[in-house]
Amino acid sequence: MSEKNIILYFKLNRNMFENFFKNLRKPEGISGSIMLWIMSLGHSSNAKWGLNYLSIKPDDCILDVGCGSGTNIKRLLQATNGNVYGIDYSALCVEKSKKNNEKAIAEKRCEIKESSVSEIPYDANMFDIATAFETVYFWLDSKDSLEEILRVLKSGGTFFICNELVREEGKEAPLKSVVNMLNAKIYSVNDYQNILSSAGFINIKVNLSKNKKMLCLTAQKV
Repeated sequence: MSEKNIILYFKLNRNMFENFFKNLRKPEGISGSIMLWIMSLGHSSNAKWGLNYLSIKPDDCILDVGCGSGTNIKRLLQATNGNVYGIDYSALCVEKSKKNNEKAIAEKRCEIKESSVSEIPYDANMFDIATAFETVYFWLDSKDSLEEILRVLKSGGTFFICNELVREEGKEAPLKSVVNMLNAKIYSVNDYQNILSSAGFINIKVNLSKNKKMLCLTAQKV
């Protein structure tokens, strides 16, 4: 193989790699379906761990923001007798999430819509809890997004974040090349506290896993 062909080979494979991993941000097409399957399996232990720190009452109404394949909606439906709603700006995610929760949708206990977090299609003061699993990397520092979370939460309602990546104070983000490619941000504990308190949330409680690589937190609306 000539040097020119070798260079072309690596350029093509790099483009394939980047296009595939961009599905972490917004899954689309066949590669998006594969990525959703990988994420559902890969993030399962993180979600189960984080949910131990979320207090859910039997009648709580919950919104899952960036619902992905709907795996966590299914978990939330098992934790409450109330309704669980989901939004995602990926049409593929909405399709998969609806399929994975079709029984609850038929029973009118679940509704899933294609929507951005900056324009949540639900009434003010509707939800007891809003959850965000592995998604705030792309929108947490957006003023519009946090205003929308606050708008749809009831007074005293809980915003729950569960993530597998945490930046150590004073250090670079893990997986820096992938993070930069996705135009994402990996936050430190102080970042979360500062952003959420500035937006108007109170009672911010942060939990880290033993190896300090997983984070979940709760914050309340006044």
